Amino acid sequence: MTTVALLGNPNTGKTTLFNELTDKYAYVGNWTGVTVEKKVGQIRHSHTQVIDLPGVYSLSPITKDESVVTNYLLQSSPDLILNVTNASQLKRNLLLSVEVLELGVPVIITLNMIDDLKRSGYSYNLKTLSHELGCPVRTSNARNKEGLAQLKADLVCEQADIKPNAPLQLNYPMMVTQAIRQAATALTQKNQVEPKFARWLAIQYINNNKVVRKYAVKHQLKPLLSQKAYYDAQKFADEIFETRLSFIEATLAAATEQLQSTKHVVLTSKIDKLVTHPVFGLPIFVGIFYFMFKLSFDWVGTPVSTQLDKLLSGPISTWANQFLTQVGALPMLRSLIVNGLIAGVGGVLVFIPQIFVLFACISILEDSGYMARAALVTDRIMELIGLNGKAFIPLIIGFGCNVTGIMAARTIEQPKERLITTLISPFMSCSARLPIYSLFVAALFPRHQALIVLSLYFLGIVVALLMAKVYHVIFKAKEHSIFIVELPQYHIPRLDIVWHGTWDKGKGFIKKAGTIIFAGTVLIWLLSNFGVHGYVTQIDQSFAADMGQILLPVFKPIGIATWQPISALLTGVLAKEVISSSMMVLFHTSNQGALIAMIGGSFTALSAYALLVFILLYIPCFATIGTIKSETGSAKWAAYSVVSGLVISYTLAFLIFQVGSLLM
Repeated sequence: MTTVALLGNPNTGKTTLFNELTDKYAYVGNWTGVTVEKKVGQIRHSHTQVIDLPGVYSLSPITKDESVVTNYLLQSSPDLILNVTNASQLKRNLLLSVEVLELGVPVIITLNMIDDLKRSGYSYNLKTLSHELGCPVRTSNARNKEGLAQLKADLVCEQADIKPNAPLQLNYPMMVTQAIRQAATALTQKNQVEPKFARWLAIQYINNNKVVRKYAVKHQLKPLLSQKAYYDAQKFADEIFETRLSFIEATLAAATEQLQSTKHVVLTSKIDKLVTHPVFGLPIFVGIFYFMFKLSFDWVGTPVSTQLDKLLSGPISTWANQFLTQVGALPMLRSLIVNGLIAGVGGVLVFIPQIFVLFACISILEDSGYMARAALVTDRIMELIGLNGKAFIPLIIGFGCNVTGIMAARTIEQPKERLITTLISPFMSCSARLPIYSLFVAALFPRHQALIVLSLYFLGIVVALLMAKVYHVIFKAKEHSIFIVELPQYHIPRLDIVWHGTWDKGKGFIKKAGTIIFAGTVLIWLLSNFGVHGYVTQIDQSFAADMGQILLPVFKPIGIATWQPISALLTGVLAKEVISSSMMVLFHTSNQGALIAMIGGSFTALSAYALLVFILLYIPCFATIGTIKSETGSAKWAAYSVVSGLVISYTLAFLIFQVGSLLM
């Protein structure tokens, strides 16, 4: 089978191209030692396997996740490399291409997003590029499926038909060239590596590639190890970079052709002047998120959710009860299935419309090109607390799931910055909290649902930023990561891309409904139906009631006057979604409308908001706690996140309720 490695910078459309080239693909675990999933696909009706490598700017990695690419090239031998570039950002993208071409593996370069380049008023002479780079150069637009037929034809071929490229040889300065030649010759003479690979290995070692240097130590490549101090003292890495950059500039100057139209670039520039404006950029960002929540909670999500609730709590619940009665099921089993599973799990599933509408909005922002601007806008705020826009990316991802947000912090180079981002990520309001928000805003804030939810999201951000500033001072973090963000051309979002993005973000919620939420619902049903004397018919005599009553004095200062929400909060440590299903069970109802009415009778607007703030900030779920432990390598930081979350959430909820009570 022919193996094709898909390689390129971030934001080049590589993932879209991979999805279009491979009619089916699978995640095959993780790459060794990192969180990046290994994505492998196969082109239909062929023996060509495509491996999607993580997006990197260079083969000299900064983070562990980026080291995947270099380690793959050191340890594996792909038959072909498809180097995906952003046609309108070719000067920077070719820095990676040059490193790959020096390896000598067959390479095809595709100028993806070619439509953006044309709209900018330029094009490239492909023959000139191909001649200068020494490999085939294609054009593509993965979003509109342009150029894919040619790429598939290039990739779907027998291994014997793939013609190897001669390794690209740049005119490095004389001393660099001599050092490369001597090192490569010595490696070859000792039969440690083959000649072609020896030259690339020497260049990467001299260029201070840390992964290659570890490889040299592991394999005892003495011709390289013995000259390490000399290479570093001569600052050969700087000369290598300057030579590559000069080569790329000369190549592009020879291949660039000017077109007429530049309307799209002018339009993009005009939009960017507004949405990235130092003053107006942030209000626009807030306004866009407010519009998202209006769609999710007022205009689309909630109406659809209401209809789904009527279906689950009405016909489905009634049919299940009748069926179980007819087959002679025990009353306890009927109660477990109808009042426990259908009411609990179903009570969470009814919120799928709100969650999917919100994720669809986020996918639209990503595909349109705005999300990169959001990171740029927030970079100015992040700088005030000692971080930068790179730290904001994991926080945005945390809106979907805190676990993936914490994992995304691995892209931050500096350890202290990475630790700070990890510790503040649980304050981001993940999608698991949305069901409980939906219940309370529908019960007590029917006219301002979107505004209340938006305030919770931004409160989480504010708390995270304030804590980040505190940690920055405590940890004495002085070194900062470099923030590089591409501002892609704006696009009209494609429906299939939006759907795939929405599904990828939302499928975890559905999966939880069949696993963690199912288990949590069974647990709370058992706690609410059994007490110290066994099976009980009065929920006030159950274990759940006992736990809630014991903790009630602790929660009264933040406005909670009944034990049911307290018992539900305890199960929320499993997963925040379980809070909603637990309240369905504890209030003995399978109808969302009835539960909303009960919540409205048990809370005031002030106490409800204080509780929502507590839920926003209190103990992270088990999965998040486990991820903090694995990412920091220390159980103490996981324990700290539990304690700090409780202290901060209770303190803030207490202040909101007590101060609010004095003012009202």
